[in-house]
Amino acid sequence: MSLPGKKAPAGAGGIRRWLSTIVLSALALVLTLVAISLSVGSPLPGASLHEYVTVPLLGKELQGGQEPVAVAERSAQTGTLNSSEASLNTREAGDNIVPDPVAVDNKVLDPVATDDSTPKLDEGTTPDASPSSDDSQGTCDLYRGEWVLDSSGPLYTNNSCPIITQMQNCQGNGRPDKDYENWRWKPEQCILPRFDGSKFLELMRGKTLAFVGDSVARNQMESLLCILWQVETPINRGSRKWNRWIFRSTSTTIIRIWSSWLVHRSIEAVGIAPKGLDKVFLDIEDEMFMEYIPTFDVLVLSSGHWFAKRSAYILNGNVVGGQLWWPRQAGKMEINNVDAFGVSVETCLTALATNPNFTGIAVLRTFSPDHYEGGAWNTGGSCTGKVKPLDEVVRNGFTDTMYGKQVTGFRKAVQNSGKHSSKLKLMDITEPFAFRADGHPGPYRSPDPNKKTQRGPDGKPPPQDCLHWCMPGPVDTWNEMLFEIIRREMEGDSS
Repeated sequence: MSLPGKKAPAGAGGIRRWLSTIVLSALALVLTLVAISLSVGSPLPGASLHEYVTVPLLGKELQGGQEPVAVAERSAQTGTLNSSEASLNTREAGDNIVPDPVAVDNKVLDPVATDDSTPKLDEGTTPDASPSSDDSQGTCDLYRGEWVLDSSGPLYTNNSCPIITQMQNCQGNGRPDKDYENWRWKPEQCILPRFDGSKFLELMRGKTLAFVGDSVARNQMESLLCILWQVETPINRGSRKWNRWIFRSTSTTIIRIWSSWLVHRSIEAVGIAPKGLDKVFLDIEDEMFMEYIPTFDVLVLSSGHWFAKRSAYILNGNVVGGQLWWPRQAGKMEINNVDAFGVSVETCLTALATNPNFTGIAVLRTFSPDHYEGGAWNTGGSCTGKVKPLDEVVRNGFTDTMYGKQVTGFRKAVQNSGKHSSKLKLMDITEPFAFRADGHPGPYRSPDPNKKTQRGPDGKPPPQDCLHWCMPGPVDTWNEMLFEIIRREMEGDSS
């Protein structure tokens, strides 16, 4: 068939030249379309779910040229990406953390269909090029730098703070090394000041700071309390619903609210999803904390690890997917756990920024990396023996993908929020903390003097926590970054 207005040349040579002309013309057309596409920019608000399936992977190249999906674990039942440690799959009971029996057993109680689909991961921005956060931080990027050994030591000790959760009290649990406490983050282009507790309390005079999220959010809240404890002992005014601490000298309040997914959750039956199974409503914000946001001046939001938990995803009132659960008769899922994470971030942040009664700032802390090697938390994964920051990050496909979905959700929320977008700040800790494999409790999760801390004769490692962070330890840097974000916002400093 000839192109319009053209005739195919006669002879074999003429045919080859004719085919070459067609191929070159088609290639030129494709390159033109790609250039036009790139000039258009990021997707507009209200984009379809399929955009989440094709968001760029914000990570460096994986070793050996492996695709991220090949590195990340996959659920044998659903084919969806799964965290390398399943976030320890814990459920809070008051202030205690207890294993989730469903997640620990890793059993699926419902018939499931095999779905080999996984998110498509395109090349995109790398962590070296920190995503635009619209956080008014000017030209100084807090999240691009290096870890340096600091002889001044930690901001507190495990003996000077009485509220450290036992599982994070690494020194109290017998960890023999201490250098992990002494590394500080040094941005390339500016200084990250050492935390000044008195200045922080004065800056937050009469204000309320709320941490909203999962057990890693609790980890950060307790770190901040330990730092401030060195200046003033707060009053505990908490309840079973909230942790609340008040510093009387400045009437500063620190609150923590549990919200596993940052969106509405229910165990009631919805469509094909039975009663008792967690239902995550991706387009409905979590009313458990949203009704109180007018009283908050600063919110620190974090989530992600619970998207490895057995659950069903609800969108527009319909069951659209699930994690470790999906009935055979339901056909192919529309959305998996990593895509669901991106939608939930957009929903929560958009609701916050556009709420006329919320006049504070919402800081989204990016995905906290784990460092399990050789398996998941319950399948022989280990971080034993890590005593200093890594020289080079070993890429984790699940972490990189979740980070990409989270940042995309943040950007969409900024677009959705319009003139209110200045309420949203991005605290981009994922890449800096990918180096800190040494900062987790590992086997030092309890004070049991008979606990196993080394690999056995069979080579198996002891039980590990390579998700949460030792206190004191790297997690304290999150609060130094948070302090700098708050200071810049309240003092109008864009440096």
